[in-house]
Amino acid sequence: MIHLSFIFHMHQPYYKNLLTEESLAPWVRLHGVKDYLDMVEILTKYPKIQQTFNLVPSLIEQLEDYVEARVKDTYLGLSFKPAQNLTEEDKEFLRSRFFSINKERVISLFPRYYELYLKNASGQQFNEQDFRDLQVWFNLSWIDPSYRQDIPELKAIVRKARFFSEEDKLLVLQKQLEIIRRILPGYKRFLEEQKIELTVSPFYHPILPLLYNTKIAREANLKTPLPQEGFSYPEDALAQINLANEFFRSRFGRLPEGMWPSEQAVSEHIVPFLIQAGIRWIVVDEGILFKSLKLKRRDTRILYQPHLISCKDGELILVARDRNLSDLLGFVYHSWDPRDAVNDFLGHLKRINQAFKDKDVFVVIAMDGENAWEYYIDDGHPFLNLLYESLSELDFVKVTGVSEFLKTHRPKRQIKRLAAGSWIFSEFGKWIGDFYKNKAWDYLSRARNELKKIQRNPAGINIALAIKQMFICEGSDWFWWYGENQMDFDALFRMHLSNFYQIIGQDVPAYLKRPLYSP
Repeated sequence: MIHLSFIFHMHQPYYKNLLTEESLAPWVRLHGVKDYLDMVEILTKYPKIQQTFNLVPSLIEQLEDYVEARVKDTYLGLSFKPAQNLTEEDKEFLRSRFFSINKERVISLFPRYYELYLKNASGQQFNEQDFRDLQVWFNLSWIDPSYRQDIPELKAIVRKARFFSEEDKLLVLQKQLEIIRRILPGYKRFLEEQKIELTVSPFYHPILPLLYNTKIAREANLKTPLPQEGFSYPEDALAQINLANEFFRSRFGRLPEGMWPSEQAVSEHIVPFLIQAGIRWIVVDEGILFKSLKLKRRDTRILYQPHLISCKDGELILVARDRNLSDLLGFVYHSWDPRDAVNDFLGHLKRINQAFKDKDVFVVIAMDGENAWEYYIDDGHPFLNLLYESLSELDFVKVTGVSEFLKTHRPKRQIKRLAAGSWIFSEFGKWIGDFYKNKAWDYLSRARNELKKIQRNPAGINIALAIKQMFICEGSDWFWWYGENQMDFDALFRMHLSNFYQIIGQDVPAYLKRPLYSP
């Protein structure tokens, strides 16, 4: 029997400016109406399919900001603004930012949106109606196809297609917010009904081993260039884990059994922290498993079972994802016909079943749960429906949650020492080693040292806010993009660090006032 577990990772970095409550990026809201709720609601049609969803606290907190109207979303503000009142600066923003969705899979499906896209690409002038239609189509196209079809008001607006009124636009934006309000109650209901399992990541999605000590990067790759100013704050790694646990319990009434370490980044040093926090199991990439066991070749006999890590603090179960199958869903099948893709996936499962015959094996698919579907036809619905329907009919596959599987299948093999690395090439090169990534670590280290000094005498300083801001700055996403000339994330990182200095009552360093790429 193949016990098949899907773990979908739902994550967004922390975009909101803590001092102004502004968010320059709309991705929490837009992925909120496209990816989070429908991914669980689709399971109502398939009672044999149980899944695991990993919810990062930084995402949940920002979703709650929208529900409680605690965030000023720049894109949303310009969407609400009447088209006749748009300034030239507003218009330029709309023309440069409101086509930010997949052209082939989304924009080209709607003649009016595609017409505006071509008009913009050729530099033609937009009139007032063009801008209003653009405001509507950008926000409407991000709403999941199932909601555009099932919500009568949205279906009517899709059918209308053009010449939208301000009332039409208001309705679309109101429906967006209604969908967002349903997300967390939806997950909680599905959890209580045992249709899904939920796991968590460290609060603001940091690379735990690098918080422990940036020198650990050399354990994964001896050739990694290190920052000039080493960063070593193990207490921050532990705090990000514990804060996530308590946040999860406050929202879902229980502690999580499993954890998706941010970027599946692990090392031996953080194992005691995870055990102390009550985490029962973690998911890693298969490369980390084989590296830990010092295996030079891929071996599915080893991969398709859980493993145990024991230390003086207790035990931790490690499950490893099948990278090949996970990447097929994440990066390959979107370009295939849905039926061909499902048949190919089922073919892999049949070969696994033939190879292991009557043995129980545990196959884990662990992947990004939000970004992949934009590249699929109809946001992945034809593929997922056919996949879940087909899996429900197989007598040699049971689709189960990880914790559910572990209830009856205790690990038989042990890992003596957990190798350091992540799900990207089993090392940390995506976050450290590049000149600009290391420069960002140096900036972070200087700020963290200031916090350490102030914690000794925090008089007159909002120390809780300072710590929160520091933990946000430790998130993995800022370092990921350095070296790829991603200016939006550079601006966000510098904004968060600048806010930290303002919170502790110090002048913002001059180097944070210009792009990190500047000389």
